[in-house]
Amino acid sequence: MNRRKKINQLLKANAKKASAKLAPKSKDRYISKADRLKLAAEADPETTVSAQS
Repeated sequence: MNRRKKINQLLKANAKKASAKLAPKSKDRYISKADRLKLAAEADPETTVSAQS
């Protein structure tokens, strides 16, 4: 009984990990502060140039 329980436990754990990988992610991907500044500069170059001067 103990061996069967341990094998079932491992199989359930692996199935849980596999289904978690397939589930949609709730959080957005992390964007670093430097990347956010680059994106802001590309989106609106006039305001960032005047702000830096």
